[in-house]
Amino acid sequence: MSLIDDIDTPKDLKKLKRSDLPALAEEIRALIVDTVSKTGGHLASGLGVVELTIALHYVYDVPHDKIIWDVGHQAYAHKILTGRKNRFGTLRQLGGISGFPKICESRYDAFTTGHSSTSISAGYGIACARALKGENGKIISIIGDGSMTGGLAFEGLNHAGGDWKNQLVILNDNEMSISKNVGSLSSFLSRTFSAKYLHDLRDEFKRFFKSLPMIGDDIYKFAKKSEESFKTFVTPGMLFEAFEYEYMGPINGHNLDHLITILENVKGITKPILLHVTTTKGKGYIPAETNPTQFHGVAPFEVETGDAIQTSNSVPSYTQVFGKTMIELAGQNSKIVAITAAMPEGTGLAEFSRVYPGRFFDVGIAEQHGVTFAAGMATEGLKPVVAIYSTFLQRAFDQIIHDVCIEKLPVVFAIDRGGIVGEDGHTHNGLFDFAYLRIIPNMVVMAPKDENELRRMMKTAVDHPGPIAIRYPRGAGTGIDMPKDIEPLAIGKGEILSEGNDLLILAVGKTVNDAVKAHDELLHNHIHSTVVNARFVKPLDKELILECAKKIKRIITVEDHVINGGFGSAVLECLSDNDIHDVTVVRLGIDDTFVEHGSPSVLRKKCGIDSESIVNRAKSLVSDHV
Repeated sequence: MSLIDDIDTPKDLKKLKRSDLPALAEEIRALIVDTVSKTGGHLASGLGVVELTIALHYVYDVPHDKIIWDVGHQAYAHKILTGRKNRFGTLRQLGGISGFPKICESRYDAFTTGHSSTSISAGYGIACARALKGENGKIISIIGDGSMTGGLAFEGLNHAGGDWKNQLVILNDNEMSISKNVGSLSSFLSRTFSAKYLHDLRDEFKRFFKSLPMIGDDIYKFAKKSEESFKTFVTPGMLFEAFEYEYMGPINGHNLDHLITILENVKGITKPILLHVTTTKGKGYIPAETNPTQFHGVAPFEVETGDAIQTSNSVPSYTQVFGKTMIELAGQNSKIVAITAAMPEGTGLAEFSRVYPGRFFDVGIAEQHGVTFAAGMATEGLKPVVAIYSTFLQRAFDQIIHDVCIEKLPVVFAIDRGGIVGEDGHTHNGLFDFAYLRIIPNMVVMAPKDENELRRMMKTAVDHPGPIAIRYPRGAGTGIDMPKDIEPLAIGKGEILSEGNDLLILAVGKTVNDAVKAHDELLHNHIHSTVVNARFVKPLDKELILECAKKIKRIITVEDHVINGGFGSAVLECLSDNDIHDVTVVRLGIDDTFVEHGSPSVLRKKCGIDSESIVNRAKSLVSDHV
């Protein structure tokens, strides 16, 4: 009988002996690997925190005590231990459990996460709210060393440091190299000096020293300085001590005895504590340990080998086309530089970084800094290309406005994962970029219908003298031939792909191919449509749209984006501003909602933006106006 079978809640976990916990950790790892091999997901980071997760739930009383997982893709073990074990096979599937913590999914999830660097601020907010309500309980924020590069994390540290609100920050460090001797000594010191009675004793000494007339303050400052100097000598905690956190660590994050001891020791200490835990990404699964970057986020794979399950589709992804084209364009233009925010592989720039190492800049999880950094480079005559996922670029909205667009600086925004992304759900679908970019003066916004048009837009972008954004989807392209020579596009000009007088279909980006398929299907129903590839959300090809609208009075707009403020809204504004009122416009896009997790094809059908949905709306529109 396995241990995991008897665990449905953290209360069940607490019934186990400490000696049973390592075996439980292996069972949890096996379940995670088996599930993710089928569903895809974030593997390496989740495997690295299994012991830490067990220790937290073994010591603390969740949900009375609160655990906030930064980013959240390391929370798989947490989900398994908090009542979702039997549904774990539905991970990231439509109607199944999310790949990230969600308040609405479980009372054990204290905060909904998906973007990085939020856990300290959220945890401190919860701690302050509890203090105001007169409630107690430990607030535990787990943040990775990558997420600690985000400015928001330091804003949280700066605000919370020194405030006795019972907050524990755990730095999950799976990258930093720390020598074995120093690590062992630090682990010993942290476990020994974390005991509550020692902290109480130190506070008693503090009060005693300060009570001594004339010399008390000086003696206390000297003692404090000596203590801090010693801790700085044997641990890397000076930075966190500067934020007035009690630093402890680093401690081996896979040693359950040590973890449980130190967590029990700090349980009764109310001052802000930062516990530095070192873990191994991919722990327990050799392919993931060997190549943690590859196994950070994975598609389904063979458990025995770690090899991805091959599909018959040999068409390159938009991301791959972007990466190869960047190398090609950089070879023609020495001013081109590439910038990404901790995603060289994800954005397709890994090979660029090897070919042009001096022209590649990874700023870490710091999108705001990345955009302003690019603006600085642009003032010196360079052509920065900032490659960031759509959902993450939202974090740099102010910098796009103030640091790039006001001065019309020639920064190129390569926006990957535009539209419905799929299994990562609410926090990762890129459904708002048209709206938040097209309202900014001096910004050009375009979206390609296929991978060759992406190449053409990239050439257009690097030749453009001002801010410009290319928004393209996740996944494979269409398989179209790509000529060697790259021809730029005329800014603000669309193209007519088919002509018919019954219906006008205006589409942009990925939905253009759905519109073309719909056109072909509608012909079987004797409905003849004009299909326009808009290409540009800003500036719109007003001349083309108005010319078509004067002849065709039934219009459908299609976009892989929220309806509010998107491409369809821009078309309506264009028609209204030019006194075109005798038309009927149906906008197809994402309703005023956050799109859940599931496969992209299923979600596109559910949201009504696939070819079948276009056909159905077209038939209805035409029949209503016969």
